[in-house]
This record gives sequence, structure tokens and C-alpha cells, in this order.
Amino acid sequence: MAKVVEFFSFERGKRMFNGLRETIQAYKTRDPAARSGLEVFLLYPGIQAYISHSVAHWLYKRRLFFLARAVSQWSRFCTGIEIHPGATIGRRFVIDHGTGIVIGETAEIGDDVLLYQGVTLGGTGKDTGKRHPTIGNNVLIGSGAKVLGPFKVGDGSRIAAGAVVLEEIPPESTAVGVPARVVRIAGEIPHFADNIDQISITDPVEIELETLRGCVEILEKRLEQLEKQEGN
Repeated sequence: MAKVVEFFSFERGKRMFNGLRETIQAYKTRDPAARSGLEVFLLYPGIQAYISHSVAHWLYKRRLFFLARAVSQWSRFCTGIEIHPGATIGRRFVIDHGTGIVIGETAEIGDDVLLYQGVTLGGTGKDTGKRHPTIGNNVLIGSGAKVLGPFKVGDGSRIAAGAVVLEEIPPESTAVGVPARVVRIAGEIPHFADNIDQISITDPVEIELETLRGCVEILEKRLEQLEKQEGN
């Protein structure tokens, strides 16, 4: 009974309301299709998943594991977004579209994080205890990206669509590819809203191919010179 009273306490209700208001505003800021706060609150699956997770996480921390999992699974059924009750999520967390997102039990997500559809914050199956990634503040993770393992993605970083991240990403970095590699480390943290760009990203494989092409051209020229010298 005491736990129920705690859940419905004035202070907790005030914190939840303020957090929800901040999150709705973050959706309006980052999603050009969001026309009003009411639309976001009633019709966006990311908000519904966020509210359900707040309840499930509260139950989980009080060792009411069955009830916590029941809430999270019902949310998954309704939204297509699976967030384990044990995951820790920061403020102004935005999920764009959301279908197919999976967030594991020991995942930790900082403030002002943006996830697109199909993202997995999961484990490799080889770790125990802390099994899932820690996502820093102001991180963007593109559509279909997989971040697998108990490492950190640094503040201000971007993970490109379709990337598979298997090791730590430094702060203010851009990572692309399978497996993902860092292709850019900014000198300063860019403004989050100005860097929602999953297209203008350099492919590290393309860079290596261009380098190899250059080497081949140099070798071909050198070979021509040697052939000319032998002919003389």
C-alpha cells in the first residue's frame, strides 16, 4: 500500500508532468510534422512508450518485476517499441517513428537523445552484468543502427543509419559502416537540431577504395617508366 501511495504522491506527479512537458516540447522542436503538443501526446507512439516506461521502471526499481514487465510488454504490443523496464532513460528522449526499436535491460540513455526507427541498443550475448550500451547526451542514432555491447557512445556523437557499433565511440564523433568506424571527430559539439543529417556522411570503405585507386595509378605510371627505360 505504501508503494502505491508513493507512486501517486504529489511530488512524483509533479516530476512526471514536468518531464512529460519537456519531452513533448522536444518532439515539437525536432519533428517538422508535429503540429501541436496535443497531437504529440495522443498520437505519437514514442510518447506512449516513454510514459509506459516511466511506470514500468518505477515498478522495476521496487522489485515488482512481473508487473513491470507486464506494463512494458503491453506498451510493446501497442507501440512496436520494446524498452526493458530496467533501462535508464534521461530527459527529453525523442523516438522518431519508433517501429522496431529495442532497448535492453542495462542500457543507459542520457539527455536529449534522438532515436530513429529500427534501432537496437542490445547485447552481444557474451557479457554478464552490464550487457548493454551507455548512450551519452545529445546523441543521434539513425534508422536501423545496432549498438551492441557494454560500452559508451560519447556525448554529441552521431551513429549513421544501418551502422553496427561494437566498440566505444568518442565524444562528438560520427560513426558509419558495418562494423562501424569513426569517420569524423568534431572540434566542438555542434548544435543538436542542426545535425539531424543521415545523408551527408563519408563512407570509410569508399575512402579506402579511393586511396587504393590512387596507389594503383602511381604503380601503373611507375611500371610504364620502367618499361620505357628497359626499352631504351
